[in-house]
Amino acid sequence: MTENKPRLLDQGGIAVLKCQDQNPPGAIMLMKWALALASLVVVSACTAGKAERSPDQRGAASELKALLDEAVASGIPGISAAVATGDSVLWTGVAGKTDLQTSAPVRPEMLFGIGSITKTFVAVVILQLTEEGRLDLNATAASLLGAAVDGIPNAEKATLAQLLNHTGGVRSWEDDPAWIHEGRGDRLEPARIWDKTATLPYIKGQAALAPPGEKFSYANTNFTLLGMVIEKVTGNQAVDEIHRRILTPLGLKDIHLEGFEPIPPGQLAHRYHWATPTFQEDAGLNAAFPEVRPGLIDASSSNLSVEWTAGGMVATARDLARYAAALRDGRLLKPASMKFMTEWSPAGEGEQVGHGLFRSAYPGDLAVIGHDGDVLGFTGSFYWVEGTDVVVAVVSNVGSMHSTSAGTGSAAAGNVPGTAYLVAKDKRFIDLAMKVAATR
Repeated sequence: MTENKPRLLDQGGIAVLKCQDQNPPGAIMLMKWALALASLVVVSACTAGKAERSPDQRGAASELKALLDEAVASGIPGISAAVATGDSVLWTGVAGKTDLQTSAPVRPEMLFGIGSITKTFVAVVILQLTEEGRLDLNATAASLLGAAVDGIPNAEKATLAQLLNHTGGVRSWEDDPAWIHEGRGDRLEPARIWDKTATLPYIKGQAALAPPGEKFSYANTNFTLLGMVIEKVTGNQAVDEIHRRILTPLGLKDIHLEGFEPIPPGQLAHRYHWATPTFQEDAGLNAAFPEVRPGLIDASSSNLSVEWTAGGMVATARDLARYAAALRDGRLLKPASMKFMTEWSPAGEGEQVGHGLFRSAYPGDLAVIGHDGDVLGFTGSFYWVEGTDVVVAVVSNVGSMHSTSAGTGSAAAGNVPGTAYLVAKDKRFIDLAMKVAATR
């Protein structure tokens, strides 16, 4: 019997449908009656294929790929991106190298560190536990964890809700000068698998930044504490709860917590970091991280265990986009929890913070909702365009933490040659992603 059906292909980063004929000898003569009916289906399928390959979509997808190439030309080693809607991933694209020494190219199935995007997974689990009546967001970390958080500033005062939106006044271990040297710089032991709470002693006994609720102050410590809360309440490993509650139900096989579960061999991208004068002064150059070109070091011998639930996950752009679409569409949280997650308060120029998510506003009515990530060797970004069905994920194998004098994140634009979030948050990228989705 003739089988003529549309097949999803990935050609040069553009997802297209192609009709494929497979005709066993003599099948047409034997089953003319079936072909008469099947021809109607074939016409429909091939017409759909032509719609997928509309000139507008081909043009927008090609321009998206060109932006990835532009990022590589600016200095980013490798980059991977995906555009999705609630129904499917519409486009994927890659550019650059996963290994600068061997010139191995980036492949769509490669895993990249996503840094603080990990926090969104933790926030989802915390809110699910709240929905189940197992957590009260007005409780404090100290009331749940006891002596384990003795000496952590504001652990006995800041509520879980304030930890989720970084208004608890808790200091971040990531900002401690000693930790910067030992966690990312010249005193790091690259092969070390850090204990989950090994970062907390760096800030024990220090003063709080502010009274709880007074102001926004981003802190990795908040999500280390929330990871501890997940394990205390459930009696299970945080990584297992993330898989059981999020990844397994969504069928996402290419998202992992490095250092706390096996990583599929051959999928993890090499990791590089901008070793600017600021990085060299604040963190120092590790002898195990060779310089591959001026201002860029190879940190591939390290791992993200030190980040744990504050930033230790790795993912493909495709699965990260699928996760973002599921979160946006309410497939992980009830409406009340989504409303809570997107209750906005000020978090800097053009930025607002919710409980686990951020909102970035652009001139006019454009805004995106999601999270960026920046760790040793990797940067990433995911978001959905507010009021649309468009989801974007971009990941790269270069990090910029401690590499800028202006701080971290998108506020540091221009201080390093490039990051995943600078590509993703480029208005050109957003506009083209919307065009790809509109012409699907």
